[in-house]
Amino acid sequence: MRQSASLLFMLRPKMFRANEETASDNKFQTGAEQPVDLTTEAQAEFDGFVHVLEEKGIKVYVGQITDDLDTPDALFPNNWISFHENGVIAIYPMMAENRRLEKREYLIEEIVNHMGLALDEIMDFSEFEDHESYLEGTGSLVIDRQNEMVYAALSERTDEKAARIFCDEFAYQGILFDTLLDGSPIYHTNVMMSIATDFVLLCSDVISDEEERKLVINSLSQSEREIIYLTIEQMRSFACNALEVYNEDGGKFLIMSKTGVDSLNAGQVSAIQKYAEIVPVNIQTIERHGGGSARCMLCEVFLPKL
Repeated sequence: MRQSASLLFMLRPKMFRANEETASDNKFQTGAEQPVDLTTEAQAEFDGFVHVLEEKGIKVYVGQITDDLDTPDALFPNNWISFHENGVIAIYPMMAENRRLEKREYLIEEIVNHMGLALDEIMDFSEFEDHESYLEGTGSLVIDRQNEMVYAALSERTDEKAARIFCDEFAYQGILFDTLLDGSPIYHTNVMMSIATDFVLLCSDVISDEEERKLVINSLSQSEREIIYLTIEQMRSFACNALEVYNEDGGKFLIMSKTGVDSLNAGQVSAIQKYAEIVPVNIQTIERHGGGSARCMLCEVFLPKL
């Protein structure tokens, strides 16, 4: 089983703004006054992102929104859906009410049918929303597929019980831990760690409990990956919010925003590039106002082909 995918699903924003329903716990949502034409800026950044991936030979399926629902965070589809190698799609419980509207059935049908993928089951955890229990996809869950492990930083959006049920259903071992940044938990795990085939990007300084920090580091070390430690300031620049992907020729690439890449020092760049080519993308408007970065915009597709 590969750690990383060779097919990505991205969703072009039909409208975009700073989501007022997510601002309370997303410390990365730093945009102040919003420009009048924020949607056009976000669409231009999105299109540029896709172009960069395609130039590298990375296969991307771009979904289009055809309705008028108010979903300002729709360009972050990895929070509500994940596609698994066993033919299962998982649908997740979302905290913000307007983010629950992102779960569009026609998008699922579109990518499965258009790409000729084998879908055996849709596992929908949305009923957890009725109990105020949330688990926001691969934002909440950083998955080590090679070792059948899940890492999850607990928060309002990552409920412990929901995470353990997910692990039971998918036969993963879960390592759950607490974090602290400016007096609050990190809202999503994937802003403080990223697991690639041969290395890990980790901001261990935000893991608030020393024993839990040791547990996470020891577990990652046992996976025989090189741990590349990032500072809190680099994490704030979205350097951990990165994703390794394969192109059609089997080359490995680490997709990261230009903001994140610019925050790295020479030693960190050298360590990463032993294993994967770094591909920077310019998404500053999306980062500032959406509070998410490159990894949040990429949904890995592991479903087998028909």
